[in-house]
Amino acid sequence: MTTLFPGLDFGTTNSTLALAAPGAAPRLVPLEGAHLTIPSALFFSLEDGETYVGRAAVFEYRDGAEGRFMRALKSILGTSLMVETTPIGRRRMSFEELIGRFLKHLRERLEEAVVADPATAGAALDSIVLGRPVRFVDEDDAADRAAQGQLEAAARAQGFRHIEFQYEPVAAALHYERTVTSEQLALVVDIGGGTSDFSILRLSPNAAGATTSQVDRRSDILATTGVHVGGTDFDRLLNLAAVMPHFGLGSTTADGKRAMPVWYFNDMATWHRINTLYTAKNSRDIRGLEREAAEPDKLARYAHLLAH
Repeated sequence: MTTLFPGLDFGTTNSTLALAAPGAAPRLVPLEGAHLTIPSALFFSLEDGETYVGRAAVFEYRDGAEGRFMRALKSILGTSLMVETTPIGRRRMSFEELIGRFLKHLRERLEEAVVADPATAGAALDSIVLGRPVRFVDEDDAADRAAQGQLEAAARAQGFRHIEFQYEPVAAALHYERTVTSEQLALVVDIGGGTSDFSILRLSPNAAGATTSQVDRRSDILATTGVHVGGTDFDRLLNLAAVMPHFGLGSTTADGKRAMPVWYFNDMATWHRINTLYTAKNSRDIRGLEREAAEPDKLARYAHLLAH
């Protein structure tokens, strides 16, 4: 039976999936129509009960459909939210389930690609290489290990039994290595939606042509480091600076003695924290702040945003 080695880059913002068969060059798998990338997003519709993935999820959200839009799920790995549940319609789902829903879609597209290719039809799909940032969680090795374990568990739940991990910047360097004509040192900078990674590797055209059974590349990885800072952090800071002031951030109570609580606005500006705001208590508290506010119209906007 043919052995296949899919490679998944589960990104904070977008994801890709590649497939490699013995004797064949790796190829990207179409994940949404002909698109080779897919936004890492889910939309649970309260109108038709369907779950939309990727661009379809973004479209439903932007079209004003009633439901829950979720993205940046990768940012939750290794955090306390992974052991919590969140309301989806009339039920509650764990964040591991939510990540599993997204991976299920990718698995289905992978199966379609395998069946459609005569060279791979009938091959078993029980192995996968998962990309991972150098650091899921900064300065907390236990949480970082937990994050990898959570992603591995989500992949196993989708039927993958043999799972390996590769640092994302190292994977990028090995791809680039296929183009080099002489030995060189490379600094690889991978700035993603949720993390930024930096690696220094020794690259060689001879190593690029070898298989993993012929050469151990660990000695060529000279340094790796990373931080849990990426594009979504810029989004959050921009939101706090330019958008949230229109919803009450920086304003005070009518007597001028108290500022509006900052955490309401910080969570609303942080993708993976927005879902924690959807509680009856928060809605009541915001309405209470609206009655006390020096600029009640701004808090009314926040209340409307929270309700919709």
